Amino acid sequence: MLKNKWIKKAIVTSLILAIALVFLKQKNMTLKQSILKNFYAVIMWGSHLANKKYAVLENVNNTSPSQSFFSLTVTDNSGKRFQLEQYKGKKILFVNTASDCGFTAQYAELEKLYQQHKDKLIILAFPANDFKQQEKGTDADIAQFCKINYGVSFPIMQKSIVIKNDTQNDVFKWLTNSNLNGWNNTPPKWNFTKFLVNENGVLTHVFATSTSPLDKEVLAALTK
Repeated sequence: MLKNKWIKKAIVTSLILAIALVFLKQKNMTLKQSILKNFYAVIMWGSHLANKKYAVLENVNNTSPSQSFFSLTVTDNSGKRFQLEQYKGKKILFVNTASDCGFTAQYAELEKLYQQHKDKLIILAFPANDFKQQEKGTDADIAQFCKINYGVSFPIMQKSIVIKNDTQNDVFKWLTNSNLNGWNNTPPKWNFTKFLVNENGVLTHVFATSTSPLDKEVLAALTK
């Protein structure tokens, strides 16, 4: 009798969970993407507590790069190549992104940050499949996903590799090599690591995944 009671409870619980998952699924998203988006606040809370000590790296000595940042060339999502020199005079926030990550909802926060500060800030997203294969889509898939689900209007770059290896994206090679940028050797440890370069092409901050784009430390860095 007791066994049957627990079986019935398990069935009812499973049905409730299944129904909840159906309602959680959002249009234009996979079920996984929908669940991660809905639980983003919880994921951020836990991650921030675990990584609070390492959330921000700062160029406290204002060390200048040995290789000019503005000499770098990037390729956008449509295949167009251009030099970063065109953003001279603005701060630039570089973010390695992914569509199937627990932090993917940061796209919405990045867009909000961009809309609030686009007179002095440009955000460049660099999709990468480097961490647990969380960006398997094509460049076209990524562009559509970002626009439809998060209203992203800042530039998205061509999918590339951001971790340190022989095929690392040239921009991330510069951002993560102290011989080039002057002080930082730390590569992205996960998706949505954020690198801030100032108006003069100096890398000033590295913000960990667990730091929201709307965090007070990010906002403070934009005023320096």
